[in-house]
Amino acid sequence: MLNQRAQILLKTLVERYISEGQPVGSRVLSKFSKLNLSPATIRNVMSGLEKMGFVTSPHTSSGRIPTPRGYRLFVDTLLVVKPLDSIEIHHLENQLPPNNPSRLINLASQLLSELTRFVGVVATPKRSNTVFRYIEFMTLSEKRILLIIVTPKGDVQNRVLSTDRDYSRSELVEATNFINQNYAGCTFKEIRSRLRKELKILHHDMTSLMTAAIEASSEAINECGETMVVAGERRLLDVDDLSSNMDSLKKLFALFERKTALLQLLEFSRQAQGVQIFIGGESGAITLDEFSVVTAPYEVDGEIVGTVGVIGPTRMAYERVIPIVDATAKLLSNALSHH
Repeated sequence: MLNQRAQILLKTLVERYISEGQPVGSRVLSKFSKLNLSPATIRNVMSGLEKMGFVTSPHTSSGRIPTPRGYRLFVDTLLVVKPLDSIEIHHLENQLPPNNPSRLINLASQLLSELTRFVGVVATPKRSNTVFRYIEFMTLSEKRILLIIVTPKGDVQNRVLSTDRDYSRSELVEATNFINQNYAGCTFKEIRSRLRKELKILHHDMTSLMTAAIEASSEAINECGETMVVAGERRLLDVDDLSSNMDSLKKLFALFERKTALLQLLEFSRQAQGVQIFIGGESGAITLDEFSVVTAPYEVDGEIVGTVGVIGPTRMAYERVIPIVDATAKLLSNALSHH
């Protein structure tokens, strides 16, 4: 626990570093903290904060900068976030018109990027109305079956199912025919509601295979479409802290291309309440101390369906980014629900 003096000095240091991007020395801290402390006292407090891992000295003769741990304490306990004013909210509303739902996701990601000057990301809603054209089962080995799913667009997806017993070829043909004849063209939501009742037609011990096949097919077809929209990646090249660190930028751009780790992070955020802030390597998705992620879930008719977020440098103006992400999520919810 930090005493009040140490908290004020840490808060001042983080704010000055975010504003100016330069290591903060004792004279600057004395001036902006408005504490009547000698330079020696301030240096002693800074030394204590450094030992606790909240600040660090990039050079022996310079001032100090916050560490990811220092940013975390700042965001959790010292940051004062001001909501956007009515004029800014009205501007956002005009940028997300409910009469064009097909463009809302793209518009939201672009808007987040434009307002923060960083990267805007939006995870699209998981579709509950997806369908398949047909599926087929093939035996791979003992207790392993290859599930082949063909989408309405002709895309082919494969999934390997581990089963609790071996199935004969005739059983797999029977299961294939049953699904294709009864469920092809139905949504997976419809299929799940019918499974319990209609599977009584088949042998009881095929229930687990059929259920696993439907779940795997649903996941496979959902993965065919776009699941995340990213806007403004090149804006990071204009950030002073990052433009000189091409190695970290290359790693981040590789994440944008693969998307898998980011989707996991956004999916985790979708299950949380309100704005989530991941500093440095905390997210597990972006294991780079130079970057932070601010996310918030959005809803359709009261049900959380996706996540919006901003990816930027750890040295970002959190008090500005947080309300932008929060407001965008709420306005996107209203626009999608209104439609």
